[in-house]
Order: sequence, then structure tokens, then C-alpha cells
Amino acid sequence: MAEKTYDVIVVGAGPGGYVAAIRAAQLGLRTVVVEREHLGGICLNWGCIPTKALLRSAEVFHLMARAKEFGLSAEKIGYDLDAVVQRSRGVAKQLSGGVGHLLKKNKVDVVMGEARLPAKGKVLVKTGDEEIDLTGKNIILATGARARELPGLEADGDLVWTYKHALQPPRMPKKLLVIGSGAIGIEFASFYNTLGAEVTVVEVMDRVLPVEDAEISAFAKKQFVKQGMTIMEKSMVKQLDRAKGKVTAHIERGGKVEKHGFDTVISAVGIVGNVEGLGLEGLGVTLDRSHVVTDDFCRTGIDGLYAIGDIAGAPWLAHKASHEGVMVAELIAGLHAHPVKPESIAGCTYCHPQVASVGYTEAKAKELGFEVKVGRFPFIGNGKAIALGEPEGMVKTVFDAKTGELLGAHMVGAEVTELIQGYVIGRQLETTEEDLIQTVFPHPTLSEMMHESVLDAWGRAIHF
Repeated sequence: MAEKTYDVIVVGAGPGGYVAAIRAAQLGLRTVVVEREHLGGICLNWGCIPTKALLRSAEVFHLMARAKEFGLSAEKIGYDLDAVVQRSRGVAKQLSGGVGHLLKKNKVDVVMGEARLPAKGKVLVKTGDEEIDLTGKNIILATGARARELPGLEADGDLVWTYKHALQPPRMPKKLLVIGSGAIGIEFASFYNTLGAEVTVVEVMDRVLPVEDAEISAFAKKQFVKQGMTIMEKSMVKQLDRAKGKVTAHIERGGKVEKHGFDTVISAVGIVGNVEGLGLEGLGVTLDRSHVVTDDFCRTGIDGLYAIGDIAGAPWLAHKASHEGVMVAELIAGLHAHPVKPESIAGCTYCHPQVASVGYTEAKAKELGFEVKVGRFPFIGNGKAIALGEPEGMVKTVFDAKTGELLGAHMVGAEVTELIQGYVIGRQLETTEEDLIQTVFPHPTLSEMMHESVLDAWGRAIHF
């Protein structure tokens, strides 16, 4: 058995793990990362990146269909699903290779294999017929998560898909049921709906995109319905009857169960952490519903053992995982590290229209006892949005009425996933309404709506 000693052992090479490994190596720590499947993890290979590639194809297709609006002509518009998927997989492959290059450049060792922790400070990696014994004072768990599967709704890759199947579809669905309206469910619903599928979305909560501000959810739903989707809220899929080429879904709504036929189902009902087989119970690690319990600095309570990213719980976002990876590496190196604040992490959903937010919703701010001032500005009042042919959208800002602190920002519309970072920086710098009001936003840009929304909160909007 080969034995090696490191300062830092990272288990998992997703957006949390590989970033943690690179930062640790930059700080002079001898580092190894262990990965059982793909460098870049789920996000790069089967999540964030390939889904955005698919959605970009759908966006271009949507714009081609609107060519006449822009004084252009496009005839016999169509798509090749296999080619769309091939492009998506090519993008993922390119970036996965890039991660390998970055790890090599930073002199991080890479071991491909299945890891478990037999004892404190030990990682045993099975790679084919060989076992490698790694010893390290510090171990960072970054094993990520996988799709949750509910009893009776399990994926089979044919009639019922998870996100992995939906990224490499064996066919184009004609009548599609999407179970769950979080980011994953709505993004796939948007993609397949744009390409012509008849899409029904079932959500157990009282609104789609339930983590978003209620006004944003309502606006987004209106657009989804306008695009031809059927949205069933306060509903639950109780059973799936599978037959050749057909699924009958038993959907409970308002106390009654109705049967609806589909040819394809995508299950997007959440995720579960990859904690099995690691030996965590033997080390005394506390688990809560498949996630490792940590403090604000991602410490597990076991000396030298940290957990970051999806395995450490919500928010389940790649950028949160990466930032935690950097924080932990710097903590290990003895630097002054700052904990990641979940309420300062932006969430982005790349459906059409896009949705983005940071901080507290209006309802949450009031629940926490804040007296709030709320500003809104519609896309229809912005020159750039009209010029782009994207007049449907809204920017909403929530402030503490007493201090002027920006408590939250919520957007729906074109390119809001790029705009949201302005408010993220504002929250990080503890910006007040006065700072934002005095900031000069360039014209003509979509960002001007961010300014106008702030102005509106204080009764000073100019263009609305």
C-alpha cells in the first residue's frame, strides 16, 4: 500500500474542493485532492455549466423565432437536439480539462479513486486494484450532493429522468412533467418548453420558485404561463404508473387526485449530501438529514476535519462552495478568515426570464422585525430593455427604513443574473440607500433600473 503525507487532503474536486486545493497550495501547503469521478464535480460536468450551455441554445432559438420583431428574417427555423447536447457536453469537457491544468499548475497532487476516512487524519483511497494511504493534519470534505429520489418516483433514464438524464436526453419530450419548481426544475422546464415541449410543472409549495420573494415568483409564473407552461402549485405527485412510452401521474391538488398522462417526467425534488461510505459516523461527525453539521468556519467539531459546499448544507450553490474552500484553506494557513454569510450569497436561476436575488425577501425582513422601505422598477421603463426587446421584468429592493441598510434585492428579467452582483457588492460593503442614490449608473444600461428601484424606495423615482 502506497503511503503519502500532506498538509491538506481535499476529498472531492468540485467547485468547492478544487478551489480549496488551489488556494491551500498557493499558501505553501502540500496539498492533494481526491476525486472519484470528474474533475470539476457535478457543477462543471453535470450541473451549472452544461445546463447554461443548453439554455443558451434555447435562448438563441427563441431569438431566431422573433427575428421579424428586429427587422430580420429567418426561415425554416429548427434545431438538432443531439447537436445542442453535444455542444453542452463539449463545453463541460473543455472546462473539466481546464481544472486539471489549474491543479497541475499549482502543484496540487490528484488521486482518482474512492475515499474513506478510517481514522482521524487518514484518508484511504481505492483506485482500481490499488489502495493509497494518505495522511494529513487537515482534511476538507467536499463530496457534494446528488439528486433526491422519492419512493415511487425513482428515475429510470427512460420515462423518468434526473438532471443527468435531462442533460443527455434520449429523445425530445412531447409532453413533459417537471416535479419541483426550484432552480433545477424551472431551468429544465424553461429549456424544453422553449424547444416546443408541452410542459407541466408541479410544486408542493404555494408558489413556484418558493425561495424567492413572493412578488418575483408571481411575476415569473405569469411569464411561464404566457409561454405555454402549465403551473400546478400546492400540488403533489403521489404516484407514477409507467407503461411503454407513457407515464400516468397521480397528482393531488386541493384534496383531490387527478390522473395526467405524459411521455417524460423530470424529478427535481432537491438533493441529498454524499456522506455514505466515508466513515464519518466512526469519527463522530454529526450528520443532519444527509448533511454534515458545521460551524460558521466549516469546522465539523473533529480537530482538523472540515466540510464545505453542498455536503455542509444550504445554500446549495457552487459559488458558496468555492468561497468556503478559500476560507478554510486560509484558516488552515493561519490567516484571518471571514465566515461566509448565507444571506449575502446571491441565488441565480437561468430560466426565461432569469431570476436573481440576494439577502432577505420583503416577508423575511418583516419577520425579522425590520421596518422596511421597498422600491420597485419595471423593465418597461428602461430604454435598454426596450431596445433589447426584453420589456418584461422587475427590480425590487428592500431597505431598513431606520438605517438605510440594503436588506435584500430581487430581480426577474433579462440578464438579471449578471446585474445582481452590483447589489451583492453593496451588501458586502454595508452600503446604504444614500450611497446607491449618489452612485452614477451608465446610460443606456439595464443597471439603471437598479438605481431607479433604490430611488423608488425613498419616493424619488424619476422614470416611473
